[in-house]
Amino acid sequence: MEEKVKQTPGKIVLSIIMGIISVAWLYPIFMILINSLKTERSISTSTIFKLPTAESFNGIKNFAEALTSQGFAQAFGYSLVITVTSLVLILICCSMCAWYITRVDSILSKVVYYLFVFSMVVPFQMLMFTLSSTADRLNLDTPFKICIIYLGFGAGLAVFMFTGFMKTIPVELEEAAMIDGCDPLMTFFRIDLPVLKPTIISVAILEAMWLWNDYLLPYLVLDRKKYTTIPILIQYFKGSYGSVQMGPMMACILMTILPVIILYLAAQKYIIEGVVAGAVKG
Repeated sequence: MEEKVKQTPGKIVLSIIMGIISVAWLYPIFMILINSLKTERSISTSTIFKLPTAESFNGIKNFAEALTSQGFAQAFGYSLVITVTSLVLILICCSMCAWYITRVDSILSKVVYYLFVFSMVVPFQMLMFTLSSTADRLNLDTPFKICIIYLGFGAGLAVFMFTGFMKTIPVELEEAAMIDGCDPLMTFFRIDLPVLKPTIISVAILEAMWLWNDYLLPYLVLDRKKYTTIPILIQYFKGSYGSVQMGPMMACILMTILPVIILYLAAQKYIIEGVVAGAVKG
C-alpha cells in the first residue's frame, strides 16, 4: 500500500497559491468562451463579465460568422503551413546540429553552441527592422519561405535542449552501429533520433505553441495584402461597416487557442520529461 504524502503547512500554502494562479490564467479563456456565445448587442463594457442569458445567448452563430467571413479558413491554412514547415525544419536541423556539437570535441563546436545559447537572450526588437529589410531582399515574405527565418529564431532553445539530452546517449551505441556498416548519417537517424523521442516531442510542443501564436514576425515579414495568419486576422477583425465584431472575434480566438490547448494537454507529460532530461545533464 502506497504511503500518503504528508501535507505540511508550507505545501498547503503553496497549493493554494498555485490554485489562485491557475484560476487567474484560466479566467481570460472563460471570458472569451462566454462572450463568444453572446449576441453583438449584449457584449458591452457593463455586461462583458456576465454569463449569457436567454436574451443574450447567440448559440453558434458567432462561430459560423467567424468561419464564413474575414478569410478564416485561408488564414488558418497559412498559419498551419508556417507552423508545420518551420517545426519540421527546426527539429531536423537542430537535432543534427546538437549531435555534431556533442560528438565533435573542438573549439568550433563549443563556439557554435554558445552562440546558440546567446541567441536566446537577444531581444527580437533589436533585429526586427534589419530582419524585415533582409527578408524583403531575399524574397522570404511568403508563408512557404518564412520557415527559414523561424529556424534561426527557434534554433537557440532547440539546440540547447537537444544538446543536453544528446550527452546522455552512450557513444558506444554509435560505435557499434558504425562497426555494422552504418555511416554517420545512418547512425544518427537509426540510433540517435529514436532515443531523442522525449526531447523531440517536448521541443515540438514548445516551438509549435510559439509558431502558432506568433504575431510580430509574420506582421513584419509577410505581404499582408496577400497573406494573413490567424493572429493578424484577429487583430484586424472588422465588420461590414468597419466596426469590430466582438462576438465573431471572440469565437475566432476560441477556435484558434483550442488546438494548442488540446495539443499541450495531450503531450504534457512528454514536455516535462524532455525538459528535465535536457536540463540535468551536461
